[in-house]
Amino acid sequence: MYKLAVIPGDGVGKEVMEEALKVIRVINDRESITLDYEIFDWGSEYYLKYGRMMPDNGQAILQEYDAILFGAIGDSRVPDEVTIWEFIMPIRKNFKQYVNLRPVKLLKGIESPLRLSEEIDFVIFRENTEGEYSDVGGLMFQGDQRELAVQNTIMTRQGIAQLTEYVMKYAKAHHYTKVTNATKSNAITHVMGFWDQVVEEIFANEVLAYEKIYIDALAAYFVERPERFQVVMASNLFGDILSDLGSAIVGGLGMAPSGNINPEKEFPSMFEPVHGSAPDIAGKGIANPLAQIWSVALMLDHLGRKDLHDHVVFAIEQLLLENKTLTPDIGGNATTKDVGNAFIKKLYR
Repeated sequence: MYKLAVIPGDGVGKEVMEEALKVIRVINDRESITLDYEIFDWGSEYYLKYGRMMPDNGQAILQEYDAILFGAIGDSRVPDEVTIWEFIMPIRKNFKQYVNLRPVKLLKGIESPLRLSEEIDFVIFRENTEGEYSDVGGLMFQGDQRELAVQNTIMTRQGIAQLTEYVMKYAKAHHYTKVTNATKSNAITHVMGFWDQVVEEIFANEVLAYEKIYIDALAAYFVERPERFQVVMASNLFGDILSDLGSAIVGGLGMAPSGNINPEKEFPSMFEPVHGSAPDIAGKGIANPLAQIWSVALMLDHLGRKDLHDHVVFAIEQLLLENKTLTPDIGGNATTKDVGNAFIKKLYR
């Protein structure tokens, strides 16, 4: 039995999570696995009521679970720096979720805006606990003509090396032959130069093909020839931007799952859709639940059930190919609940 902490969060997170829980309940009924889950109402509503995003012992509570299934965070009534730095970042950093995994796969039934005939199927790995998203810096002389801001990027040998080693093992295990390193060491000479140095030390004696591409050119290549990529690794900021661009070429954020992974399983890993709380459509019942459902598949893979991961992704593809029950973001007019119910029928047809 696996214990799951479920945090629907804000906005459409609550809506798409309802459909993901349907999937979990059906899997519990049909498969030789038990996913016992508990729902926590933490997030912006909790903050407005109690002045904090989660209880003081929230992380201690979460640590007792095997995995976290998360919806979305963000509310116009709560500053972004609160929702990010008092919720998402502490979980990622304190639970050593140093790998952010985002598949970029054009499923059958989805037409890319790039109108390419080639297959798009690669994985982006983002360093998830340091780099550009380090809360180190500050302001001086506020309100004065001398006012200035400093934000420091922190790169450590351990942080770079542990991501690189994970990427290398993943590539071999999944029969990939090439890894692309996203960098900008020609201009950001110190931290990105150090990033390249550590990455290349680890790949020096590897049979995997390795290439280094500057981030500006890499963004262009994602649009011009995305079929050339297999595994892409990047720093926290670069990986964040590239993975959103990647999702845009394979159906949009509603088709973009992710995993925040602690490979050693010393702490629970967290799985979530990339799309965020989407306040512009929250409450309308039209959010695409497939990214949240695909995140369930990533969680199942992490828990050792790749067979169930593949089964869920296959069912998503069958739903898309049928082209009858889709949300507006991918060309349909169905509701979130309609898509969730139709998916269940495809999962165990």
